[in-house]
Amino acid sequence: MTTHNSQYSAETTHPDKQESSPAPTAAGTTASNVSTTGNATTPDASIALNADATPVADVPPRLFGSFVEHLGRCVYGGIYEPSHPTADENGFRQDVLDLVKELGVTCVRYPGGNFVSNYNWEDGIGPRENRPMRRDLAWHCTETNEMGIDDFYRWSQKAGTEIMLAVNMGTRGLKAALDELEYVNGAPGTAWADQRVANGIEEPMDIKMWCIGNEMDGPWQVGHMSPEEYAGAVDKVAHAMKLAESGLELVACGSSGAYMPTFGTWEKTVLTKAYENLDFVSCHAYYFDRGHKTRAAASMQDFLASSEDMTKFIATVSDAADQAREANNGTKDIALSFDEWGVWYSDKWNEQEDQWKAEAAQGLHHEPWPKSPHLLEDIYTAADAVVEGSLMITLLKHCDRVRSASRAQLVNVIAPIMAEEHGPAWRQTTFYPFAEAALHARGQAYAPAISSPTIHTEAYGDVPAIDAVVTWDEQARTGLLLAVNRDANTPHTLTIDLSGLPGLPGLGTLALNKAQLLHEDDPYRTNTAEAPEAVTPQPLDIAMNATGTCTATLPAISWISVEFHG
Repeated sequence: MTTHNSQYSAETTHPDKQESSPAPTAAGTTASNVSTTGNATTPDASIALNADATPVADVPPRLFGSFVEHLGRCVYGGIYEPSHPTADENGFRQDVLDLVKELGVTCVRYPGGNFVSNYNWEDGIGPRENRPMRRDLAWHCTETNEMGIDDFYRWSQKAGTEIMLAVNMGTRGLKAALDELEYVNGAPGTAWADQRVANGIEEPMDIKMWCIGNEMDGPWQVGHMSPEEYAGAVDKVAHAMKLAESGLELVACGSSGAYMPTFGTWEKTVLTKAYENLDFVSCHAYYFDRGHKTRAAASMQDFLASSEDMTKFIATVSDAADQAREANNGTKDIALSFDEWGVWYSDKWNEQEDQWKAEAAQGLHHEPWPKSPHLLEDIYTAADAVVEGSLMITLLKHCDRVRSASRAQLVNVIAPIMAEEHGPAWRQTTFYPFAEAALHARGQAYAPAISSPTIHTEAYGDVPAIDAVVTWDEQARTGLLLAVNRDANTPHTLTIDLSGLPGLPGLGTLALNKAQLLHEDDPYRTNTAEAPEAVTPQPLDIAMNATGTCTATLPAISWISVEFHG
């Protein structure tokens, strides 16, 4: 996660470098010449799967991951609050656990984020009363170490999630990574594995996916490196970890964002050097409505088209990974782990950090750093939810290369779940598009043919108003259509044709399970602790015939899901 020091931390395109020419459209999408009339009852767009449609890839379960960092109240007051009325014997909030399960999260990246680059994993094991207090340089807080890898493993067992574990490449490196690997995955009989057993976890944790550092290109990162420095370091660590356990899946740090001056070349340098022992490269991209303070219309339209930037990001990193494969005469593709993505109003954090820096610059300070303060607690709007639904569509349409993703973060900190101290937990607007995909996107992903009116954006040029993806589990005979209207002003009516789904003629008919729409006439409407259901998906009025065709009207700034079966 980038901080203010990145200069431009919440978008993957620097504002001074945004292209004015039309952005390339996503695979399977064409821009229609039909003009927008505003008549929502006359179809002006279409989504179709032809009989010869080729799937993008199978839908990877890890695409529906999330991220827990020791930042603000994500851990303390989020997943862990032993004094809460719903807390269990481990101090985990059951109300939050219930919402995590409802969200459908499959894999959680832990414990950072920027936090990991100054973290000693050993501080978080053993009896809590013996764990040291530490200063966290990333967020200038006091870390109590009440939560650590043992505790998070127990939490993940209750949540039913896989762990993606990050190791410290800022102040530590090879030896610490190997010791941690032995601790969490080793069979009893060696020093670190026996320490885990003594701490109450007899079985190996079987953590398979490991992030080797975080955003090591960023000057805000403790121990940040040049591309060449990190390439050499990650090559050594990945090689040694694979010697210890060849079945690991290892993730190298990619660029912190497309605004970084080394974006693309960083990936090529790192992946070329360490290709043999790497499986993934990380991608980080955050977006927000840059005109939210004045509610500028042009900024909202750019924001709604954020997936255009994510599409370019995926193409750039995939190309760098392919060049690294060719340079090594390799046969495997390096996959993308989009392990930080979502909406983050980083301008609010930048203002807060500027104030802190101004105060800190006035002499030496000896006051204690705060414990789990309120940081990055964005409250999301209906428009934010539509954008996140659009970004999820993009991830699914590129799941041949994006094989893992972590929506950042999970609780309280730029999160779909909010939790009040000693109070209730509730769903943010962004909860719903993620949950729908996580719970129902199965089988194969398809990029349908789309004919759509275009909208003009200042950042990306003219882009299609409509985007969509279809998933189809031929064995279970269940499917999901996700679609979004990125037009800030005009509704569009779609004709939808799913008759080309494979195996459909032998199945006989398609039938509708559920259709829902997320839209608010006021796109800035939010859910709050006082009104936790102000924004929720509503039933979508459509009728699907036996051949899988139907018509749906999408209001301006809206997202829909259609669940069906054969």
